Amino acid sequence: IAKLSYEYRTLGLGYANLGGFLMSKGISYDSDEGRSICAAITSLMTGTSYATSAEIAGELGPFPGYAQNSKHMLRVIRNHRRAAYGHNDGYEELNTNPVPLVIENVRDTKLGIEAQKCWDNAYELGQKYGYRNAQTSVIAPTGTIGLVMDCDTTGIEPDFAMVKFKKLAGGGYFKIINRTVPDALNQLQYTQNEITEIINYAVGHGTLETAPHINHETLKEKGFTDKELDILENNLKNVFDIRFSFNIFTLGKEFCIDVLNFSEEQLNDFNFNMLSEIGFSSKEIDEANTHCCGTMTLEEAPHIKEEHLSVFDCANPCGKIGKRFLSTESHIKMMAAAQPFISGAISKTINMPNDASVEDCMEAYLMSWKLGTKANALYRDGSKLSQPLASKLIEDVEDEEEVMSQPTPIEQTMALAQEAAQQAVYGARNKVPDRRKGYIQKAIVGGHKVYLHTGEYEDGKLGEIFIDMHKEGAFLRSLMNNFAIAISIGLQYGVPLEEYVEAFTFTRFDPSGVVQGNNRIKNSTSILDYVFRELAVSYLGRNDLAHTDNSDVDFSLGAGAEEGTLKKNQIPWKIVKKMSSQGFLRGQASENLMVVNSSSDASSYSGQSNLEQEIQTPDAIKSNASSDAMASKVQVARMMGYEGDACPECSAFTLVRNGTCLKCDSCGATTGCS
Repeated sequence: IAKLSYEYRTLGLGYANLGGFLMSKGISYDSDEGRSICAAITSLMTGTSYATSAEIAGELGPFPGYAQNSKHMLRVIRNHRRAAYGHNDGYEELNTNPVPLVIENVRDTKLGIEAQKCWDNAYELGQKYGYRNAQTSVIAPTGTIGLVMDCDTTGIEPDFAMVKFKKLAGGGYFKIINRTVPDALNQLQYTQNEITEIINYAVGHGTLETAPHINHETLKEKGFTDKELDILENNLKNVFDIRFSFNIFTLGKEFCIDVLNFSEEQLNDFNFNMLSEIGFSSKEIDEANTHCCGTMTLEEAPHIKEEHLSVFDCANPCGKIGKRFLSTESHIKMMAAAQPFISGAISKTINMPNDASVEDCMEAYLMSWKLGTKANALYRDGSKLSQPLASKLIEDVEDEEEVMSQPTPIEQTMALAQEAAQQAVYGARNKVPDRRKGYIQKAIVGGHKVYLHTGEYEDGKLGEIFIDMHKEGAFLRSLMNNFAIAISIGLQYGVPLEEYVEAFTFTRFDPSGVVQGNNRIKNSTSILDYVFRELAVSYLGRNDLAHTDNSDVDFSLGAGAEEGTLKKNQIPWKIVKKMSSQGFLRGQASENLMVVNSSSDASSYSGQSNLEQEIQTPDAIKSNASSDAMASKVQVARMMGYEGDACPECSAFTLVRNGTCLKCDSCGATTGCS
């Protein structure tokens, strides 16, 4: 990255608040005029930046890689210029033509003219001096910093919703209101009184004093005093719904129990609706809530004209009664308008409603490709269990029973995920055969004897394990036995052994240290680390978790100079017996076993055969060359003090322990920690 940054000196200039700007000017985000203004602004930014880059190159020289790329660089600038002048064809070496600027749709003619002229300047200076930067612009979301910059929208995005709730990292929310709405209404020729009424309709009056049904007078009839009303009024300024203010934490335990006669059980119930319990209907609560907290939308607002509603369309339906929102196509078309004038790509969320289908996603990707965009990031509302921005907190339902009966998008996602997990994992249990094969490995870990027993399926896959610790206390022995049973049940229900290996290797606790009795594993950080290293090496071929190669394994074939040409009456039955269980075969080894030579010929042999036919040692017994090479790299890395694992970013074997994670000395990447 550092090398390419030096050779090409790429920049990422961009802008924010495009959606807020269009709204403040009374222009719909989903309109030809809105898209042309976006294209003109983007063209002016990138064209001017390339012209400036050429001027700097005249003083300091072009970027180091310019000489070998000058022809292609000037071709790119010519294509940018063609798009700025509205050409539909004539582009050089492009498979998909971009969406050109339509200057006739730009209300500010001076902006449109300058958006074209800047590319003439950029091309002329580039021919003379070259460019100091290979790329100059990219559109990225400005995230939370956009709020600090006093932006209502981020990057090229429209507004998420008219009123938003920002989820804070430390917990809770705060209310964000689009402050360009008054400017937009003023631009659309509404009077000041009309604007005030429209704004109050959207964001509310912030008080219950003049609210219908639930106000100071009706609350005093229920037992509220001026003290409680003052507390409520101060709290109502920051809530999303008046029901959030009527609780034990706001009004106090003594008032709720002694005056309102509620029990502690009621007050501690999170589903408890105090306003309903003191006699207000759902309709009365909704009307009072609209007066105090607003509808969070301009739909059905007083004075607003139908033809102006599109100016205030957002990425999602606004509030509880809002139905309008920007289509998926409007997001993609806006990106396509800006893309011809951006050096890099555009990072933008293409918002889709919660009921979007797989086919809708496919159509969105296809449309993005046809219009020449370089990136496409779809997001279906509610598809993640947590999202930083929400357009509403309480669904539009008639009463509390319906709130409880209708699952939220998050609950639906969790239910689907649980169902999928159960289908994938909790299928029928595949038990190992009653008479099974496997092996027993004895080792000493940190001075403690550990016996590992394995049980296999008929195809050789691991199906169960048992862990026995010699002369340990009843507590530890029982704990390890039950742990092994839990692992075995998981294996039989389909949990991959790889998942257990990733979870338990490198766990660190005593006993740990030097391992004796195992010819592949010489050290472990815990008993579990040792057990799952052994299983990974034996069943998964994970030689990277071993400390030695398999050249000294006792039952390896092919190590001797004469074993490749054994005669039939010289079959190494000692090796066969060493690798198979006579008890498992019940003494029928000579009848059931056969030796296969390299010509794929299979014949049965007995220990008493006198035939002189030569056989070849199977190639499958030999070590895999790539595995040996990997093991060699691991061994060298460990000798140099590294962990022996490959970096997931640069593949170098230079990972060192960094707390509970690993850090690469070569590229600086980590395996999870910052």
